[in-house]
Amino acid sequence: MTSPRKHLVKDFNHFITCYVCKGYLIKPTTVTECLHTFCKSCIIQHFEDSNDCPKCGIQVHETNPREMLRLDNTLEEIIFKLVPGLREKQQQEIEFWRSRKWKENGEDGPRSKRSRLDDDDDGGGGGDGDYHRSDPQIAICLDCLRNSSLVGENVVKGLMKKFIRCSTRVTVGTIKKFLSLKLKLPSSYELDVLCNGEIMGKDHTMEFIYMTRWRLRGETAYPMVLEYRPRIDFG
Repeated sequence: MTSPRKHLVKDFNHFITCYVCKGYLIKPTTVTECLHTFCKSCIIQHFEDSNDCPKCGIQVHETNPREMLRLDNTLEEIIFKLVPGLREKQQQEIEFWRSRKWKENGEDGPRSKRSRLDDDDDGGGGGDGDYHRSDPQIAICLDCLRNSSLVGENVVKGLMKKFIRCSTRVTVGTIKKFLSLKLKLPSSYELDVLCNGEIMGKDHTMEFIYMTRWRLRGETAYPMVLEYRPRIDFG
């Protein structure tokens, strides 16, 4: 009677490695549209710039592909059993970056694959590092208010992905910084953010605007629409 064949871990690498980073799957997360699985941090970062699956290219969702992600806890436990010490190493790396407190970039560590796990797993009390993820969230549409009289350097482009979700505590000033970063505007470039045609102050929060300025409150009007344009100098 022949003894059963022994398998090496590398025999299963095709099933337990991430297509994006080529490493072992950390927090395996499956795209429900095509059932391809990636590291949680890898696929979330990919969806910041694209709505398509990085492996097969299928469009996952028109506006918010992150809604189509599901954690695969069963696969995670299988990987931990197949790769001795991986669970401990993962936890050690998380604790290492927490202890370093990298203030140079205003973060708790460099935005590496492992350190990004803290973003979604830490529900509270992490200071600025949790990016208010435990706060009530609001969906916003950032629409470019086009003006045919503006030409040359005064023209502002629309965002490739204009739908975002953020904390209700986010201010208009933060939205302006986000727009400047995404549109690659020079630091001297000024934007106005409007709701229902009214310019919003930089310290107004999304909750304040929704409750006092947005006229179409209710599920049928969701998300809230904010418009942006180059600042117009009337002086």
